[in-house]
Amino acid sequence: MKETPLTSRHIELGAKMAEFAGYNMPISYSTISEEHHAVRLALGIFDVSHMGEFIVRGPEATAFLQSATSNDVSKLKPGEIQYSCMPNKKGGIVDDLLVYRLDDVAEMTVAGEESYMLVVNASNEIKDWRWLKRLARGFQVKMQNISSKTGLIAVQGPKAVEALQKLTDLPLGDIKYYNFRRGRFASCNNIIVSATGYTGAGGFEIYGKNKDIAKIWDKVMKAGAKHGIKPCGLGARDTLRLEMGYCLYGNDIDDKSSPLEAGLGWITKLNKGVDFPSIERFRKQKAEGVKRKLVGFLLENERRVPRHGYVIESKRGAAIGEVTSGTHSPSLDKPIGTGYVKAKYAEVGSKIHIVAGGKKLEAVIVKLPFLNGGV
Repeated sequence: MKETPLTSRHIELGAKMAEFAGYNMPISYSTISEEHHAVRLALGIFDVSHMGEFIVRGPEATAFLQSATSNDVSKLKPGEIQYSCMPNKKGGIVDDLLVYRLDDVAEMTVAGEESYMLVVNASNEIKDWRWLKRLARGFQVKMQNISSKTGLIAVQGPKAVEALQKLTDLPLGDIKYYNFRRGRFASCNNIIVSATGYTGAGGFEIYGKNKDIAKIWDKVMKAGAKHGIKPCGLGARDTLRLEMGYCLYGNDIDDKSSPLEAGLGWITKLNKGVDFPSIERFRKQKAEGVKRKLVGFLLENERRVPRHGYVIESKRGAAIGEVTSGTHSPSLDKPIGTGYVKAKYAEVGSKIHIVAGGKKLEAVIVKLPFLNGGV
């Protein structure tokens, strides 16, 4: 297994470690529920150095990414970030990703060139790199995989600005959602601080060189101590993202799922003036309607957690779909999940059953996200 620059910190803190995407990663330090509540109410810190980062630069970088991703890259200004996906040629998704417009970020851009950073899922790094290299043929672009050189931590929670501001001159409170700044942070130079987050609790992502990220982790832990900061593992990261209805690649989206089926039509710009893989399939799906939809569901009177792969049945017992993600929501204290169901059964308020072995668990389809207006 690979290690991140912070693996020794996790072991020192007594984390429960396990393999994830080829890395030895912390699953939890105390309990998933305790770490989850720390993020929702105060502050948590995650090691996400396993994520992949690619630099794309050149006079045709924008044109290339327009042809490779579903969202409209031309709308991005330097300092802005976009959530997007890379469709394959069969109507599925190679990966979902973040696109950072870097043009004026020193040390990452040559004058006059368009420059971007792509942040991809750890499990898809090699696949994504090969896919993009193939699509880049014919474009005047240069690509660099900086994943192995880059450390990344996420500091999430409502106390993030208060806790971190003393570590930097960057005006953290002024960084808008899906924007970033570059500067000095925790006595380290050329640090990118962004505000994307996959928890719904606010906060920042901090990108630095491997040699700097342990120092940054230590200083964040010290600065956040009086605010109740807790180190958090992948377990809490999953419960937090699922409460917000955010997709997880490999569970909710994959190379066979359409972004329109997954509720990602908002990042699939079919009229941006540039074709990308499967655009005609997606146009047809939009015109005719998809045959299945990703929905959220809540188990009001059950304690058993729905698991990936469980069959979903209609109230009358017909098989209508399959669970993609499921967990016990610490915020709601109820089991929640997502899954694909046949489109005619996807209406909010519909009663369904989750088949768990010999038992059928009663559930109801709800509006996503589960928090902040969903349930």
